[in-house]
Amino acid sequence: MSDDIVLVNFVDDAKRIARFTLNRPKARNALSEDMLMRLQRRVDEVNKIESVRAVIIDANGPGFCAGHDLKEMTAHRNDSDEGRAYYERLFALCSSFMLSIVQSPKIFVAQIDGIATAAGCQLVAACDMAIASDNARFGVNGISSGLFCSTPMVSLSRNAGRKRAMELLTTGALMSAQEALEAEIINRVTSPDDLNGAVMDMATAIAAKPAKVLALGKQAFYAQLEMPLADAYAHTSKVITENIMMNDAKEGICAFIEKRQPHWD
Repeated sequence: MSDDIVLVNFVDDAKRIARFTLNRPKARNALSEDMLMRLQRRVDEVNKIESVRAVIIDANGPGFCAGHDLKEMTAHRNDSDEGRAYYERLFALCSSFMLSIVQSPKIFVAQIDGIATAAGCQLVAACDMAIASDNARFGVNGISSGLFCSTPMVSLSRNAGRKRAMELLTTGALMSAQEALEAEIINRVTSPDDLNGAVMDMATAIAAKPAKVLALGKQAFYAQLEMPLADAYAHTSKVITENIMMNDAKEGICAFIEKRQPHWD
């Protein structure tokens, strides 16, 4: 299930936590077309593994992800159409991959140590949760190269406040990890030495919960965000009714009443 530019392993014997490692350190883990295709396959594969609850995305080298591979993109300027078909394919592929993280029944946790810029910042924002070291820096700095980060804007603007997102998009400024925390792009900041432990603590806590309930809840969370208030309550009322009829809810409630640990399906 692994390859050389996207490493995959399970961090526990029960295979409840998977780890995807971006492995193009010399390119600051830039998202080439090949890497995006491989990442999409990895998501599709892990979605089929019932035991997996959480997926950690981290990276080898000094940067988490520097966004798209600008050298690869520039090379396609020499195509007969000056690269238009390639760019349409690349950005559609990237958008589909980011959307697949949100739509996955698994909980994705980004582990960031180093820069996460442009589509790399988009990847962090697309994940359900994120923890960074105080070495991390975040930005959607395409504007500095004449490219407004339109697709990264989608996930960024759904995490950070509008004015903060617009400031980042129009100035190309980089945020510190603490600033990213305050903007709600990440969940917490640690020292580099404590980063992996903090991510594992979060993933382990998630992995201890029932997989079907996590999947149901994640889907409902993102669905209701796009709804008017009354519609959100109507939708989630149906979801929680479906939830309480599940065996995991029956077991969890009984365990609470009987003062014992639940045994999930």
